[in-house]
Amino acid sequence: MNKTNPMLLIDYYKAVHAEMLPEKITKSVSYFTPRMSRIARWDKVVMFGLQGFIKTYLIDYFNKEFFERPFENVIAEYKRVLDHTLGEGVYGIEKIEKLHRLGYLPIEIVALPEGTRVPVHVPMFGITNTHPDFAWLPQALESLISAESWHPMIAATVGYTYREIVNRYYDLTCDDGLEKARALGAFDFRGEECTESAIKAGAGWCLSFLNTATVPVVPYLEQLYCCDCTKEPVAFGSPSTEHAVMCSNYAVDGDEITFLRRLLTEIYPNASVSVVLDSYDYWNVIDNILPQLKEEILSHNGCMLMRGDSGDCVEVVTKTVFKLWEEFGGTINSKGYKVLNPHVKAIYGDSITVQRCEQIYNILEKNGFACSNVALGVGSFSFQCIEEDGILKPFTRDTFSSCIKATYCEIDGKPYPIFKDPKDGGFKKSQKGCCIVSEENGELQYRDELNWEEAVSDGNLLQTVFKDGVLIKEQSLSEIRNRLHEGAF
Repeated sequence: MNKTNPMLLIDYYKAVHAEMLPEKITKSVSYFTPRMSRIARWDKVVMFGLQGFIKTYLIDYFNKEFFERPFENVIAEYKRVLDHTLGEGVYGIEKIEKLHRLGYLPIEIVALPEGTRVPVHVPMFGITNTHPDFAWLPQALESLISAESWHPMIAATVGYTYREIVNRYYDLTCDDGLEKARALGAFDFRGEECTESAIKAGAGWCLSFLNTATVPVVPYLEQLYCCDCTKEPVAFGSPSTEHAVMCSNYAVDGDEITFLRRLLTEIYPNASVSVVLDSYDYWNVIDNILPQLKEEILSHNGCMLMRGDSGDCVEVVTKTVFKLWEEFGGTINSKGYKVLNPHVKAIYGDSITVQRCEQIYNILEKNGFACSNVALGVGSFSFQCIEEDGILKPFTRDTFSSCIKATYCEIDGKPYPIFKDPKDGGFKKSQKGCCIVSEENGELQYRDELNWEEAVSDGNLLQTVFKDGVLIKEQSLSEIRNRLHEGAF
């Protein structure tokens, strides 16, 4: 993270809006809302990432880079940047000076519990000022909050979508009690926009699955979501080869069987290992080399996962299962589906989309195989894009048109509902006034056109999570998982 003065983490126009607001304004309220969905299969968004943002930015970052820094340095930095880029005298500096002297963020955030699946149009969280001199602050924070919020929520929604597929096919083809949270893993780190993006995407994924290749997800969740990988399942990795390993051994040995034998008998005699086998000829390994290693494979105290990494992933992974059954056999489970010998399994860690995941499971089911015979890996494509009707739809803030809009203010002691309703705006119509979110018949809904006092009630599911620089309600990873999966993580 850079060391920029947090009051400069804005769009330029946020620096001048305080002076444009009505005189004698003492309170403003804004809500973050997914206003529509551009993805046909999604009409709900998983609420996730707000607590991580609050701890990282509104508490740690603001304290270290603003409130705890000398007043003169903070103000000088703010003025230096804006004087030479926005214009000297164009913006007001007094508001920044007042905020630093106050010594804390006079902000309250009310939010739905993380792990809630929120329908479009329903506000996920709201933000207001707690001090009458800082009605400009909620919207001044909009750019920062928005930039940090939409991606973790989409990543969590992606993970939940894959988990729904797993749940459906595992319930159909696998023995009850088999751990669904280990069915898929995320292999997206290297393909994300940056390291922070990869970590937040991985955290969203881990609401629905335990397997990930992104190691820094674990300390992120431990620091921000009250968990401990030494005491509970947070995330798991697994031993796996890569092409550099396979090809360098081939360069020395002149074959592939020598290294595979060493893996099974010397390097990992008591651990499962995933082995990429397509550096040269995948089917030659499956058809000709594995039979030569049958004794070592069956004596191995673990599972050897056969990984393809090229070709049609649906064909490769399903055909591998069929061939492994022919060579190594297995058993029939309680639901009548074939389960491979526990020493072998198929894995594919590239090109798995939601459609291909469904296709793979469907082919296995139609051919009498349990879906647990394969492990699938989800790459960066699925965290950044989805295909629908032959069209690639990249994920952005506008996937759900997620935005923060001001809907209420108090001026000279009087409440004023404010709203936008463009004549040709469609989904851009905002709420009006303050909001209450409630549940009816198992679905969330909201009611607006209230004042702040009316909205602050025990019946409102939007509850205070942050106030005046302090996290009021802390949620753990296990709580969030249980909420999202209704106790069946």
